[in-house]
Amino acid sequence: MNVNHHYTETLSTSRFVCTLSRMSRLQDQDPDIAQLVLDETRRQEDGLTLIPSENHTSGAVLEALATVFTDKYAEGYPGRRYYAGNEVADRLETLVVERAKTLFGVPYVNVQPYSGSPANFAVYLATIDPGDAFMGLDLLSGGHLTHGWKASATAKLWKSVPYRLTADGRFDFEHMMKLAREHRPKLIWCGGTALPRTIPWAEFAKVADAVGAYLVADISHIAGLIAGGAHESPMPYVHVTTTTTHKTLRGPRGAMIMVTQKGLDKDADLPSKIDKAIIPGFQGGPHLNTVAGIGVALHEAMQPGFKDYAARIVENAHALADALTEAGFTLVSGGTDNHLILMDLSPTGIGRGMLFHSGLERMGLYANKNAVPNDQSSPFYPSGLRLGTPAATTRGMTTADMKQVASWIAQFAEHVKDIQVPADKAERQRILKAFDRSLITDPFYETLRGEVRNLCRRYPIPASQ
Repeated sequence: MNVNHHYTETLSTSRFVCTLSRMSRLQDQDPDIAQLVLDETRRQEDGLTLIPSENHTSGAVLEALATVFTDKYAEGYPGRRYYAGNEVADRLETLVVERAKTLFGVPYVNVQPYSGSPANFAVYLATIDPGDAFMGLDLLSGGHLTHGWKASATAKLWKSVPYRLTADGRFDFEHMMKLAREHRPKLIWCGGTALPRTIPWAEFAKVADAVGAYLVADISHIAGLIAGGAHESPMPYVHVTTTTTHKTLRGPRGAMIMVTQKGLDKDADLPSKIDKAIIPGFQGGPHLNTVAGIGVALHEAMQPGFKDYAARIVENAHALADALTEAGFTLVSGGTDNHLILMDLSPTGIGRGMLFHSGLERMGLYANKNAVPNDQSSPFYPSGLRLGTPAATTRGMTTADMKQVASWIAQFAEHVKDIQVPADKAERQRILKAFDRSLITDPFYETLRGEVRNLCRRYPIPASQ
């Protein structure tokens, strides 16, 4: 077998053999791809994912993804397909839809969107006309591209009226109401990608209801917390909810659109409009293997242990946030209520998110650079770092482990305290190139990478168990 010998040293023999046994045909047919799968397994095993939008799926979800459902076209909906041979596909999609309706307490669910962006785009198509005004959280304040960022198609086809967070990372509903009354949006988004605090759905509803707008909650980051009872559900307050199915929900990379009873009361035809927006409006046949994986993840989320998992995500985030604060770091909004932490690194210099992103990656800690409210640096060299605890919690890590993670981040910060990111482009490139070289030559990074690896080996990812 074409197996990297270094990989055998990084996994216990039993876990390595288990991984290979599931890949025997792939190894025989395409050893190059098989090797890349093993390399990625090794990377995930020996490092710690702290990116809040990533997680580790269960072995059962992975098995569902690698099934013959991937071979079947199923354009349309159960009982209304464009191809023959969809009897089983109909049963699958119906089952998954019913599980989602039960878990989230809604009367309608569409499980066909390929990902979060197509799901959000379909909501626009179903609810408002081209050129209509809508409101969403500005990208630099933690919103999503599809909530109206200027480079997104959503801002080019519809009139985007962004709202922003205050300097301390809070929603300003008084200003939001003023914007809504002035621009009369037809749709308002709530939710985002870098929001460390509980989202006050009821306050958003007051703004949307005041101008008769559709209120749409994008719960992609917190769907698992909502399912597990660790975050208030938006369903009583919004008309439509979109979500990806990975992140805290711990499923495959897909998405769902849900209509609430409030949404049906506003427009009884909303479900059929969303169905038509997905197909034929925006997509073709659903990826049935992904739908199957979503179904498994929903089933897992309906088990009693999932509530404990959701609670432990938040506990670990609190522990990490507290430890970072004790180490002297500044956090946007002062902490977290959920799975996500946004570090504001600007007190020690603007644009340092790139340094932390790259330096921690070299150590085996995977976080991501991120803008902070009122960031004075370029979006390409932001002043923040985004962290999250879903993947670490899936692996079984504890609050004590989160304190250790904070210690490693603090050690790195001390190590690079004298490195600044200049505003001048040429000088900035010179500084960053020198920093990149140091990641290879400075023994500090390999030493801490070994410490991170030792911790991670105590907590295998589900795929290798």
